Amino acid sequence: MSRKATKDKAEHDAYKKSLKTLQIELVKIQRHAIAHNHRVLIIFEGRDAAGKDGAIKRIIQHLSPRETRVVALGKPSSHDERSWYFQRFAQYLPADQEIVLFNRSWYNRAGVEWVMGFCTAAQYNAFFPAVLSLEKMLIDDGTQVLKYYLDISREEQIRRMEDRRTNPLKQWKVSPIDEVAIDKWDDYSEARNEMLLRTDFAAAPWHIVRTDNKRAARLNIIRHMLSQLECPDKDEHEAQPDSNIVFRFAEQDLQRLAP
Repeated sequence: MSRKATKDKAEHDAYKKSLKTLQIELVKIQRHAIAHNHRVLIIFEGRDAAGKDGAIKRIIQHLSPRETRVVALGKPSSHDERSWYFQRFAQYLPADQEIVLFNRSWYNRAGVEWVMGFCTAAQYNAFFPAVLSLEKMLIDDGTQVLKYYLDISREEQIRRMEDRRTNPLKQWKVSPIDEVAIDKWDDYSEARNEMLLRTDFAAAPWHIVRTDNKRAARLNIIRHMLSQLECPDKDEHEAQPDSNIVFRFAEQDLQRLAP
C-alpha cells in the first residue's frame, strides 16, 4: 500500500470512529427528547452541492425512524402557489417527541425563488416579517429551531457539480436549477447575505458551516447540534464544534463567507 493510500485509510478510519461516537450521542439526545416531549426543527440551507444530503444522512442514520422525519419538498403545486406560502410546510412541523430536519425550507423564497424569478418582489419582501412571526410562534409554543447555512467555495461547487454529471450514482441530484447555479453564483451570494442579515433572530440564529471538507463539516454539525440540544447524559467533550468550521453568524462574518 502506498504512503498516500495508508494516510487516506487512516483518515477514513478516524472519521468513521468519530462519526460513530457522535451518533451514539445523538441517540442519547433523541431518547431524552422522546422522554420529555421535546419538539426539534432543524433547517438546512445552503448552495447547491454544499453537502446537505450527506450531513442529514449521517445525522439520522441511527435515530428512530418513528420520531425522526426528513422533509425535502419538491416544486410547489398549483394549489401551493394559490395558498399561504407557509401552508405546505406547516403539516411537516414536529410534534412532541419528534426531530424534523428540513432539507431546504421556507427559506427557498429568499434564495432559489428570488434568484430564479419564481416569486415577485412583493412576495419576497413580505417573506421577511412573516418568517420572523412564524419562527417566533413556533419557539414560543415550545419548538426548538436550529438553522444551518452550509457554505461552499465556488471552486469546490464546480468540482462537485462535475462529479454529479459524470457519476452514474449521483446523476439523480442534477436538476435544471443546479445547471445555472454556477452562472448565478454572484446572485446567490447577494441573496444569501440579505437572507442571513434579515432572518438572523436572537431566538433562532443562523449558524454557518464551511463545507469544502465534507467529513469535517458533518462531524462538526453533529457536534454543534449536541451543544444546542438538551440531554443531561450527553458527553460535553463531544459537544464542542470547531469554530473555524461551524460558527454563529454575525454581520461581520459576511467577509468569511464564499464571495
